[in-house]
Amino acid sequence: MSRELVLHLLSKNAKVVTVDINESALQETVSLATSKKDSLKTFVVDITNKTAVEQLLKNAVDTFGFVDGIINNAGIIQPFIKVNDLSYEAIERVMNINFYGTLYMVKSFLPHLLTRPEAHIVNISSMGGFLPVPGQTIYGASKAAVKLFTEGLHSELANTNVKVTVVFPGAVNTNITKNSGLNTSASASSAENKSMQTLSAGKAAQIIIDGIENDRYRVLVGKDARFMDRFYRLNPKIATKLISKKMKGLLSN
Repeated sequence: MSRELVLHLLSKNAKVVTVDINESALQETVSLATSKKDSLKTFVVDITNKTAVEQLLKNAVDTFGFVDGIINNAGIIQPFIKVNDLSYEAIERVMNINFYGTLYMVKSFLPHLLTRPEAHIVNISSMGGFLPVPGQTIYGASKAAVKLFTEGLHSELANTNVKVTVVFPGAVNTNITKNSGLNTSASASSAENKSMQTLSAGKAAQIIIDGIENDRYRVLVGKDARFMDRFYRLNPKIATKLISKKMKGLLSN
């Protein structure tokens, strides 16, 4: 989804700095930018490294002169197992990337954004950030943290030039499982495909960019996210049972 966000922004004549821990992934994005390559700059950055993120701000400003917005989309899921079977190492990895990476980006860039005539912070949470998903409890906790962090930022920055949007994607067709370093069995993949009607990453990116342009407080990406948002607020217990039933085939015993 990050790649599609980059390409969508470039199509609108934005100048974009994109980061990834994977150099080859960045080069794939560059290869797709075609005539917009002069408007795109890439950096290999580990967003769990606070010092590296702070340096990213300097690099971005040195490249284009200023930054008017950030989109925090980097994230990984956890192995599809219960908390009782999940290692502390796996837990810390998810929290470090999903929450602390977002925090470091915001803390590093916010002072600069406050100097701009208009700026925007977009943090990508997840449908799993407001609805519990068995086998993804720590992932959900990290995304719930992103949700409340972003909503708190919105309140704190209400009387400033910096706008804030939180995004809740549902099932989007991305490489998040592979990029998280996980392998799912054929049966699990089949169960996932049957459980979810995935939205294309390109369409998800378009919805997110439209939300930014319209200064939306929250953006729900996909019919599943919109439906479960309403359903969960109406009857959390039944909504939780429904998700648990749909995800049963993905959860290792």
